[in-house]
Amino acid sequence: MQFGRYYEEFEVGAIYKHWPGKTVTEYDDHLFCLLTMNHHPLHLDAHYAAETTDFGKNVVVGNYVYSLLLGMSVPDVSGKAIANLEVESLRHIKPTFHGDTIYGETEVLDKTPSKSKDDRGVVYVETRGYKQDGTVVCVFRRKVMVPKRSYGDSRGGEQPGRPEPSAW
Repeated sequence: MQFGRYYEEFEVGAIYKHWPGKTVTEYDDHLFCLLTMNHHPLHLDAHYAAETTDFGKNVVVGNYVYSLLLGMSVPDVSGKAIANLEVESLRHIKPTFHGDTIYGETEVLDKTPSKSKDDRGVVYVETRGYKQDGTVVCVFRRKVMVPKRSYGDSRGGEQPGRPEPSAW
C-alpha cells in the first residue's frame, strides 16, 4: 500500500479521496479540548450549549476537525513529506456535531520544483472536509515539500529505515 507520493506522482487537478471517514464522538471532542486546554463551554458543557447557543447542542471544536482532515490526508499527500511548509488558509464553513462522520478529499492545485535542490519540490493542495450528508465543514490550503524519487532511492526506497528481521 502506498504511503505518500513522490513529487513526480502528483498531477495538478488530481483529487485524492481519503478513506475511511471518521465518526466524531463526544469523547474525541472532549479529549481534544482537554489536551489543548480549550475549555470553551460551547464544546464541553451540554447545558450551556442547549440553553445559550443557536445550535442547541455542543459543537465539535474546529481545530479537531482540521487535525482529523490533515491526518486523513497523510497517506495520500504528505506521507513522504520532507516538510510541511505552510497552511495558507483555513476556513470552518459549517459546524460539526457529535455523531457526524467526516470525510475528506484533497485536490492538487499546483506543484513547483525546488530552485535550490533538484531532489524535491513543493506541492500546493486544498483539502476539503464534509459530513455524511455532503455538507462541507472545513477547507484548508497548504504547501508541502515532497521528495522526488531520486531522494527516496538515495535514502532507502519506499520504506527507509525499516529493519529486516533477524534469524530466529
